[in-house]
Amino acid sequence: MARVAPSARSRVPDWVEPMLAKPDGGRLRSGPGWAYEYKLDGYRCAMRIAPSGTTVLTSRNGIDFTDEFPTLAGALGVALGGRAAVLDGEIVACNEAGQIEFGLLQERRGRYQKYRTAGHHEPFEDARVRFLAFDLLQLGDTRLLEQPYDERRRLLAALPMPAPDRVSIVPAFTFDELAGDGLTPQDLLDRAGSEGYEGLIAKLRSSIYVPGHRPDAWLKHPLIQTQEVILCGWRPGQRGFTGTLGSLLLGAHDPGTGDLVYLGDVGTGFSRHERAELQARLEELERRTHPFATAPPREDVVRAHWVEPVLVGEVQYRQFTRGAGRLRHTSWRGLRADRSPDEVIAPRAVEPAAAPPPPAKRITVQAGKRRLTLSNLDKPLYPDGFTKGEVINYYSHIAPVLLPHLAGRPVTFIRFPDGVGGQQFFEKNVAKGAPDWLRTVVLPSSGSRGNGDSVEYALIEELAALVWAANMAALELHVPQWKVGREAKARHPDRLVFDLDPGEGTTIVECCRVAERLHDALVADGLTPYAKTSGSKGMQVCAGIRTRSPRAPSAYAKALAEQFAAQTPALVTAKMAKALRPGKVFIDWSQNNPAKTTIAAYSLRGRDRPTVSTPLTWDEVRACRRAAELVFTADDVLGRVEDLGDLMAGIDDTRARLPNRLPDGHRTAS
Repeated sequence: MARVAPSARSRVPDWVEPMLAKPDGGRLRSGPGWAYEYKLDGYRCAMRIAPSGTTVLTSRNGIDFTDEFPTLAGALGVALGGRAAVLDGEIVACNEAGQIEFGLLQERRGRYQKYRTAGHHEPFEDARVRFLAFDLLQLGDTRLLEQPYDERRRLLAALPMPAPDRVSIVPAFTFDELAGDGLTPQDLLDRAGSEGYEGLIAKLRSSIYVPGHRPDAWLKHPLIQTQEVILCGWRPGQRGFTGTLGSLLLGAHDPGTGDLVYLGDVGTGFSRHERAELQARLEELERRTHPFATAPPREDVVRAHWVEPVLVGEVQYRQFTRGAGRLRHTSWRGLRADRSPDEVIAPRAVEPAAAPPPPAKRITVQAGKRRLTLSNLDKPLYPDGFTKGEVINYYSHIAPVLLPHLAGRPVTFIRFPDGVGGQQFFEKNVAKGAPDWLRTVVLPSSGSRGNGDSVEYALIEELAALVWAANMAALELHVPQWKVGREAKARHPDRLVFDLDPGEGTTIVECCRVAERLHDALVADGLTPYAKTSGSKGMQVCAGIRTRSPRAPSAYAKALAEQFAAQTPALVTAKMAKALRPGKVFIDWSQNNPAKTTIAAYSLRGRDRPTVSTPLTWDEVRACRRAAELVFTADDVLGRVEDLGDLMAGIDDTRARLPNRLPDGHRTAS
């Protein structure tokens, strides 16, 4: 075995910017795809351990915590037996009852800062703290970021913990484990509250670790509402607090514009000692004018002293008001030295929910000019708990941009009557019991077993038809690259598609590199390309075309795919054989065959989460460096469409004649 050089043994692994949890909107996710951890109230920290045992503690925003928490730095290194490691977790302090108490950690930090200011250099060991690990990002020389959560947790659980009073592992509970004990996620949430925890973090068991992002794979469900705030000013106290700080004036960055906005104030939750210390720090940061993009109400800032917005704190609150955007009933929790002002985002105002309808298996709704009866709306169709009602809600709201991409195209459904993970099936023929108003078209069967038979396809061209399909758990909508003509048998190709499928060892990132080249090639041939995700692993590049030949699009796409494969054989293959795909992007040109279909833009996919085939800007394609950047769920897409509109809206208006000359110089009929 080769001997490791001393310098290599002492080298601490690189810091990994932490993956962050997103608020779950008040809906604790449920289903076999999820695991649950207690939400901790401390300082987020990475514990980075060299093979020699040398340990560095790094905060969420890159601050070195090692000197501040010396008892943690030596607690695990020797036990790893010469292996490097990076653990993600939280530093916490506990009260006498063993419950995590953030205030104790804040008090300790204040004492440490005085200790350091006084010039002491020996270890600071005031108040016992613990490092609670919940993820493992590296073990030995192996980076684990691309491993699923379940595998990372398995490896973390196998690590020795010789000093559990200093370093231990946060318990994790899968949905199936809870069910085996007769418990639900809500039962676990109730237990977390009774034990003094802040709430739960739901984590998708199949998810990778995405540094620096807040994907839908980690969702936090707090029992109390807390908000990070930027200290923008203060007011002197009155009556019993005359001569000291009375309240703080708070700000945060608007989630839409990034502007610094006023959030209100906080005047409770301070000890006298904290008031004096905060006033001393703020007086050093004084400025003449307020730092907000828009002036706060005059009555709110009488006697205000403004300061540079560089300190971050945390408050607890009961309400965030709509319209004015103010935190109400606030209480101070302490400064957050582990946060930077640029990452403090104001909460979004939530519209009050409409009163739910009385429990019922079936309800009648109005969809456009039709009345429909819907059933089992609370039935989960996705492992993350996304219900049939939420599927119908998504398709109802996305209908204005989705329906134009379905119009005139016979739809093939993939139905999941028992939800994702249960039995699924393709359905071309209109289901029995379909409403008599549903428009359909009868076409010759294109399958290998058609034998001249006909298929009656649904045409989804109005809101009610889309809701009807969603009520049948038809999650996926697939369409051909042609529309039916005036004659039922006519098939007129009007779209060209390249389906980019990443082989093993590649992701949508490599697909984006191929898509960039396709963009340039299609533009050079006079076409206007559009890009969208598949909603699964890959993506598609499409263009509107005019051609007289049903076979021309497939021939053109094949020639271009083969040209790309010849130019970059290490990255691209144009052959369908699975054995040729590892490490490469397969350009599936065959989707242009009149018998084939492709997932429609804005259709859901039947995956672990309700992901969507999402149109992209070419800037997004060019900038993509991580697969998670181009994963969009139903909620994400509704927000995108509100902000960006339909990014593929122009595909019909930009139809151009398919070139007569193929990329390799051979002619094709168009």
